[in-house]
Amino acid sequence: MVALKVKAIGDTLAVVLPDDVLARLALTEGSTLHLTETPDGYRITPQDPSGTSQMDAARDVMQRYRNALRELAK
Repeated sequence: MVALKVKAIGDTLAVVLPDDVLARLALTEGSTLHLTETPDGYRITPQDPSGTSQMDAARDVMQRYRNALRELAK
């Protein structure tokens, strides 16, 4: 767990991420983070959460057409 402090920067508030967190998330200046509300609170991630439904659809296709994809991979 990493405790973050909210700081005033100009007329706005900001959360400053420590260097080790920036490195683990592969973030640089200008990177985009996505804040998603969950039943337990909020989740911050560099991945676009809308991509999750695309991955679910891809997994479904791979499951349904597993044998055909296996044959095509030969």
